[in-house]
Amino acid sequence: MDPSADWEQRSADLWAAFNAAPDDWDEAEFRERVGVLADELGPDHPVAAFERACAWDSTGHSDQAVPLYRKALELGIDGIRRRRSVIQMSSSLRNIGQAEESVRLLTEERDRGSDELDDAVSATLALALTSVGREREAVSIAVGALARHLPRYQRSMANYARLLIEPDQSAS
Repeated sequence: MDPSADWEQRSADLWAAFNAAPDDWDEAEFRERVGVLADELGPDHPVAAFERACAWDSTGHSDQAVPLYRKALELGIDGIRRRRSVIQMSSSLRNIGQAEESVRLLTEERDRGSDELDDAVSATLALALTSVGREREAVSIAVGALARHLPRYQRSMANYARLLIEPDQSAS
């Protein structure tokens, strides 16, 4: 069951207040407020686990966030929150020294489909790749993602990105 529109609005308002001035918040108080909202959904609701994970993550506790992202995914979180769970958990995994798993998850995620979070997947994957010593591939992914947003040179930059990992072909 999806959260109500009222619940979604209260959650969005809390996150907007936190994001507007994160340094003004006591971290434990913020996590508690997210927890109160999550409790309204019940202990086995995927959105509740996701929101708690985000609160731990946003206050610098990747180690606490990862199990909650896993729980959200296991409980069947869907829609944009599913993809956000994968991206954010992968970033947290990299932060806690599990970059290989991060690379695996994000590589799989790139193959799942396309939406407005494609570049976030690519950026997070590029960071994870640098953590496992695959810097050329990381730069290739980052430049390839950036190329789509350039006002000029899209084709050249996309080719240069490809050539970083396929050096036997020429750019045009």
